[in-house]
Amino acid sequence: MRRLLFLVAALLPAAALLPAMTHAQTADKALKRIRDGKAITIAYRTDAPPFSYEAAGQPAGYTVDLCKRVVASLEQQLKVQPLAVKWVPANVQTRLDLVRKGQVDLECGTTTATLSRMDQVDFSNPVWVDATGLLVRKSVGARAIGGLAGKSIAVVTGTPNERALEDSLKKGLVNAKVLPAKTYDEAISLLEGGNADALAAGKMMLAGMASKLKDISVYELLDDEIGYVPYAIVLPLGSSGLRQAVNRALSQIYGSDAIAEIFRGTFGANAKPSLALVIMYRLNTYPE
Repeated sequence: MRRLLFLVAALLPAAALLPAMTHAQTADKALKRIRDGKAITIAYRTDAPPFSYEAAGQPAGYTVDLCKRVVASLEQQLKVQPLAVKWVPANVQTRLDLVRKGQVDLECGTTTATLSRMDQVDFSNPVWVDATGLLVRKSVGARAIGGLAGKSIAVVTGTPNERALEDSLKKGLVNAKVLPAKTYDEAISLLEGGNADALAAGKMMLAGMASKLKDISVYELLDDEIGYVPYAIVLPLGSSGLRQAVNRALSQIYGSDAIAEIFRGTFGANAKPSLALVIMYRLNTYPE
């Protein structure tokens, strides 16, 4: 219950600071470009299952499906039907630059909204809440992060997971070596090659990596939750009109059966969202 209250408290200030949603669309270059060109360009992660990846050469995953519904809403809001969609592959190094340089209108993947990133790009309302977790080799015998003293932990550099890991090790006085990786594939290689004893990433990301591991049975996911991870859609800095249109779309999705269809389509017919995720959906559903 304490953890749930913390997540609610973390989400409420963000919701309170969002601009009031009205029928009028604030003009900005990004929104005008989309409306006039009758097209939208979206970056997607190719290596972040189950949120954003490629299946049969096409973008797939929870965030990708969510963004497809956002596009459908934008068609109605802008009265442009159909709105042509160009998908641009991205990775952890290129995702923010693609938006910042104006090469794409949105990025739909597993990007965590942080205050430091808000100096470069804008973010939609949250699309997912998660916690940083640890996938550990069973032979290590660790039952919590304290059991990784003297061990090596792989993490993708420049991500909030890296900061959460370093902060947790420091606060817990755990002397473990952090091994920076450029990509999740590289982090997995460090783990499977025996160079790392554990891998830190978002818990659902770790679950999605199961298909990439040669033998998942030799690893286990610890109960530790060492960092709060709010994923959001990335937008160009200063694109208030586009951000409002995307947030209106998310509000429509969260307030309808669409979000259940997207969730079950990704995680299975019997999957249920966490209580924290349900609260996030409700907090970001607004009346017109």
